[in-house]
Amino acid sequence: MDNGTSPQHSALSTQHLLLLVGPTGIGKTAVAVELCQMLNGEVVSADSMQIYRGCDIGTAKPSAEERARARHHLIDIREPTESYSAAQWAQDGASAISDISERGKQPIVVGGTGFYIRALLDPHSLADVPPNPELRTRLEAEATAKSAQWLHNYLASLDAVAAQRLHPHDVRRVIRAIEVASTERLLTTEHQTPLVPIEPQYDAVTFGLDMPREQLYARLEQRIDAMLQAGMLDELQWLLNQGISLASPLMQGLGYRQLLPALSNPATLADCVQLWKRDTRRYAKRQLTWFRHQLPVQWITIEQEYAPTEVAQQIAQQWQYQRLNKP
Repeated sequence: MDNGTSPQHSALSTQHLLLLVGPTGIGKTAVAVELCQMLNGEVVSADSMQIYRGCDIGTAKPSAEERARARHHLIDIREPTESYSAAQWAQDGASAISDISERGKQPIVVGGTGFYIRALLDPHSLADVPPNPELRTRLEAEATAKSAQWLHNYLASLDAVAAQRLHPHDVRRVIRAIEVASTERLLTTEHQTPLVPIEPQYDAVTFGLDMPREQLYARLEQRIDAMLQAGMLDELQWLLNQGISLASPLMQGLGYRQLLPALSNPATLADCVQLWKRDTRRYAKRQLTWFRHQLPVQWITIEQEYAPTEVAQQIAQQWQYQRLNKP
């Protein structure tokens, strides 16, 4: 007798969905690969940088071995010159989840981009407003001429809730929030026209990886050192040689923007690396804060040196127990 779920039924009218979240660099990919082995799953990547081609080192994409062990979706789907919104990712993510489920496998959404995940679970939380290139150009110019803080203050005058959620230096997302707010379709449901309640599309359970702060920070610094050894500077130079704009979303990503000065002045490399490490620590802290306030996460605390198989086994057991004991 099998586990009680035939391929036909595992195509999931209820769309059972397992999510694995956590801060950058904590090791979500390694755990997710093991989960796929245990649950006959495939990964749907929820990472706003791994969607871009040509940036394998700086975005810490899954290795060839990891992709061979577990199929990954929504990686390398856009050129670095292309724009891509959370609403677009939610559509692509929903398609990938349906495809995985229809083939009798378990979709596992993995990543640290909270806005992507929230857009998937609650489509009404993000307004699907088309990009406005003219407005973006003007706002980018104003941010340069005045300051990122000025731009953030302007967003606050339009949508205080969105401004509270976004960091003032996250210029790209601040501009997107202004773009949406100026069409009077705000990013927060509190400000939208009331919508007819709908049943959730997914029966989702979210697990999160956490780690004692100093251990996480040490792990992040080791990861950055490994990226440099793997050729991060060469990757950055190659991307620039391809004509990727400094204003592109990719070049605003962690690592790329901090290392740019070192390409023209190698003497600044040590300072650039320290800035990269500092900003990565701050980003990881913001991610943890966001997930704790925005999603119902079941947290699993791990140590700096841990066995991904053991963590995956713990998650798989909890997942299966909860599935069996749902009312």
